[in-house]
Amino acid sequence: MNATNLEGMYPNDACYEPIQKLLHFVKEGNSAQIIGLPGVGKSNFLKLLIYNRGVYVKHLGNNNSFHFVYLSFTELRSKPLQETTKYIFLSILDSLSKLKMDVEYEKIHNLFKENLVLQDELLLFNALKKAVDFLANDNKLTLVFLCDRFEEYLPSINKEFFAELRALRDIAKYRFSVVFALNRPLEDVVDAVEFADYYEFLAGHIIYLPLYDKLMQEFRIDYLQKAIGKEVDKSQLKQIFELTGRHSKLTRVALEACLNEQNSKDNFIDFLLSQKSIIGVLYEIWNALTPAEQKHLFLMQSDNPPTDSHEYLIKTGLLSQQSLNIPLIIPFMKQIIPENDESQDYNFNEHNNTINKGGQCVSDLLTRAEFRLLKLLIIHKNEIVDREQIIQAVWSDSKSTAGVTDQALDQLIFRLRKKIEENVNSPKHLLTVKGRGFRLIP
Repeated sequence: MNATNLEGMYPNDACYEPIQKLLHFVKEGNSAQIIGLPGVGKSNFLKLLIYNRGVYVKHLGNNNSFHFVYLSFTELRSKPLQETTKYIFLSILDSLSKLKMDVEYEKIHNLFKENLVLQDELLLFNALKKAVDFLANDNKLTLVFLCDRFEEYLPSINKEFFAELRALRDIAKYRFSVVFALNRPLEDVVDAVEFADYYEFLAGHIIYLPLYDKLMQEFRIDYLQKAIGKEVDKSQLKQIFELTGRHSKLTRVALEACLNEQNSKDNFIDFLLSQKSIIGVLYEIWNALTPAEQKHLFLMQSDNPPTDSHEYLIKTGLLSQQSLNIPLIIPFMKQIIPENDESQDYNFNEHNNTINKGGQCVSDLLTRAEFRLLKLLIIHKNEIVDREQIIQAVWSDSKSTAGVTDQALDQLIFRLRKKIEENVNSPKHLLTVKGRGFRLIP
């Protein structure tokens, strides 16, 4: 619990309610998802439990039976499962080393070293199971894997990953939890069949982070001003709060821009939108939304705003009472909407294996099956693609495609429409051609 990171300096009450909710699930032996818009501080939230002794004691007292292991999945993008197993092993060792748990470290280090040289995936995973058994059952530790930036691992994910988590949980029982931090719930971005083995421990355990945590933000602002050696004008800080909705990252980069800018700002909004760092954060938020959600935000500024809403926009705090909580998005939308309007077509980029709509990458919003389906339809744009073609393309890695039902295919079509159509009940792009199949039109 050494305060070697900035997270170790935050107040003990930082993120109090979300941490309480998370620990409630963990104490029951369940796992959870930490969901929030890009930039709201999901990484900082996870690291509080590792680097901030004050936060740990605030919630768990001096009970040292909870052992948190931080896993950054940025490092595992496009890596095979064996590399993931190896990384989990190394992260456990790193966590033991930081806490100076020398006996436990030596035991697990020997397990890792003995099996790594064999270069056998099954043997390495069996060694990981022994390590979990040793920590959870012999040492009575509750292991909590904190999986940060998990959306970056989604292109590589498969059913075996969740099956292995299930195997580890079966060994440790109630002394094992996994916390996934990502922009959208797994149910939105991973096919149900992929994480079916682990779903029972995750079902209903979703914690949405708000746009900001007041205590953490106040500390960060004070820290930043002291580091730069100047204070931002209070009226200007108020403007920043109003325009950014106090969104953690957006507020920080706006404050940095103001502190580093020497000249006066005649038009504050134009000034903010001239900063590449601010535009970058706005794009991160924008690209985390589905086309329907983006359209909803745009139509809110029209003379006939929509009366319905979108669950994700409300739960992440972007919307409340049909009011946009980050007003800076409005001029940003007007600036970029020509690049993202309906006239922009879907295209598959074979060089980086992504699907784009205009200048926006939509791949990260899609599950593996949705990606394969949309890729197939793009390749055969304006053509009728029959059900058998889709089954062969989408479920090609299954042992047999004979068991794929019409219902499974129809559900997949419906889920994809939810992500690419403005109105799933009146699709304009993914059309059903009765008795023949499906067609994608611009």
